[in-house]
Amino acid sequence: MYSGMADVAALGGDDTYIPSLERIWRDVVNRKLYVTGGIGAVGRSEGFSLAYALPNFSAYCETCASIALALWSQRMFLLEGDAQYIDVLERVMYNAILSGVSMNGDTFFYPNPLGSYRGAERSSWFACACCPPNVLRFIAGVGGYAYAQRAGDIYVNLFASGRGTIERPGGALTVKQETGYPWDGEVRITLEPAQPAVFTVYVRVPGWAVNRPVPGTLYNVLGNAPGNALGHEPGGILGRAPGQVPEGITLSVDGRPVPVVLNKGYAAIRRTWKKGDIITLELPMPVQRIVANDSLEDDRGKIALERGPLVYCMEGVDASDGHVTDLVIPDSAPITHEFRNDILNGVTILHGRGYTAERTLGGDVIAGDAREFRAVPYYAWAHRGKCEMTVWPARTLSSALPLPAPTLARRSRVSASHDVAAYAVNDQMLPKNSSDESVPRMHWWPRKGTTEWVQYDFPGAQSVSRAEVYWFDDTGEGECRLPKSWRILYREGDRWMPVANSVPYSIERDRSTPVSFEAVRTESLRIEIELQAGFSAGIYEWKVE
Repeated sequence: MYSGMADVAALGGDDTYIPSLERIWRDVVNRKLYVTGGIGAVGRSEGFSLAYALPNFSAYCETCASIALALWSQRMFLLEGDAQYIDVLERVMYNAILSGVSMNGDTFFYPNPLGSYRGAERSSWFACACCPPNVLRFIAGVGGYAYAQRAGDIYVNLFASGRGTIERPGGALTVKQETGYPWDGEVRITLEPAQPAVFTVYVRVPGWAVNRPVPGTLYNVLGNAPGNALGHEPGGILGRAPGQVPEGITLSVDGRPVPVVLNKGYAAIRRTWKKGDIITLELPMPVQRIVANDSLEDDRGKIALERGPLVYCMEGVDASDGHVTDLVIPDSAPITHEFRNDILNGVTILHGRGYTAERTLGGDVIAGDAREFRAVPYYAWAHRGKCEMTVWPARTLSSALPLPAPTLARRSRVSASHDVAAYAVNDQMLPKNSSDESVPRMHWWPRKGTTEWVQYDFPGAQSVSRAEVYWFDDTGEGECRLPKSWRILYREGDRWMPVANSVPYSIERDRSTPVSFEAVRTESLRIEIELQAGFSAGIYEWKVE
């Protein structure tokens, strides 16, 4: 709809939509945009959530929504000629959209989360298959976003090797690019006008190259105050103010340097162009640590890693123990990069060294062993088997997800009458409330109104006398409710016997509900649940002592 509104404004000569489009676009980019360029945090509504509510592990980020943002941003650029819109388009294109399709092009993601506790696999098709054809048509159209022209002047927006033809008033202009982008920041642009002509070439200098990951202040390079690169005002102002670029970015024509002064994100070169003139743009590509605005609760104390336009992630397949969510990367830890032809069809990977976070039996979180880590481009995740993944590793111990303590529950084998994520009940991850979808939980849905169970098989006979349960209840969103009743059983031989509880079984939302009982010695403990008529139920965590 917003793309259509922009088209009406551009083609119909009606600019009444433009102020609203600008305000809505600013709201999205300043408060509701994931660092990958994904949008739409809520899966149930396939829509936006509240401002700054951007959970990573439950992020929806539908592939179609990312494509919509790219198309809309491109329309906004055509209206205003501002590179901030292409900055967003490029971020979405290389990260959120490419994640939605496998490198073989035959399997797809509908949602694109920024973290996964157990991994994910792309699907060959969906019952509602909007994403696969949308991805295909977008990729087929990418060449049309590389250049633009206005009154004979040329805009170079995207960098990719290839040849294009631009129709301009003075005749057709052929443009050839030679570059290793996005792995390398050198771009050679050869112009071949039909005849010598005077016009301006606007060369985009990407926001990431001037330490500005996205327009506004939602994300910033660690160590740079918001807007430092180009003197922007704090507080989420969008647009690119005129100014000098950071040291290292160079521009030349036929080998002769050209001053790089930006206006709306472009370096303008006006001259008489003739066939064979070559523009060379050099963009340094250091590894950048990205930090989020403090309003993004889920990203506090964490970093995202970027190099060039690519956002990186870490996968358990590259970790010695299969875990990456427990990793802490100190700000002082060096991070290097290298191109590897033997991984993921050829990618630049990042290397570094951090340490693990571990939970003790007493509940404290302590620093564990040092660990080497590897990061790969986010678009390439989920190609090497199902495993943990995170875009936002911790930079402080308190922000990491610690390895679970070796409690009795943790050392037990879990089974259930209907096993949907039963592993979650002893992962030691407590939710913010009973409807927190960012934390793993087991459930019995779609079973409703039945009697169900979940069971611990201990590592040998154990004496237990207390349990604690945190219930899942998504009232207003789904069909899980607090159970009608529950009780604890222990196995005695081949029989299940109820424990003698000293207090009634309570059932409450938004907190753990404990129960004490006479000590029993057993090898197995079971929770038996009677579901409410017409509803299912679920559990976040089940502790035993």
